[in-house]
Amino acid sequence: MPPRKPAAAKGVSAALLKRVALSFPGVVEGSHYGHPSFLVQKKFLTRLRQEDNSIVLHVGSMDEREMLLENDPGLFHITDHYKNYPSVLVRLEKLDTETLRAMLERRWRAIAPKKLLSGATTTKSRETHKR
Repeated sequence: MPPRKPAAAKGVSAALLKRVALSFPGVVEGSHYGHPSFLVQKKFLTRLRQEDNSIVLHVGSMDEREMLLENDPGLFHITDHYKNYPSVLVRLEKLDTETLRAMLERRWRAIAPKKLLSGATTTKSRETHKR
């Protein structure tokens, strides 16, 4: 039997969130509705919610949000403020770096302009280059 890959350590700090978010082309720190946020061409990527140590993540649809909440309520949650939006809150202490990067990459690909997308390296191709 092949050796098992060690589980990724859980817990993402604000500093790690910043490092991962800013690693995507065109991402800058800015403000969104008065909150410090990460943006791509003035479009919202994510932000840290200090009040519950979570990040705000826009998802594809309300159905997707409900699926995430149902499948992993320890990781995903919402507040009344987000109940009518296709957004989910992700608890940093339950999150690992690989999952954070994948979630942000998906959102980044949804909002980044084509010129940034054309030169982007995907998570999968970065993993291939590491081997």
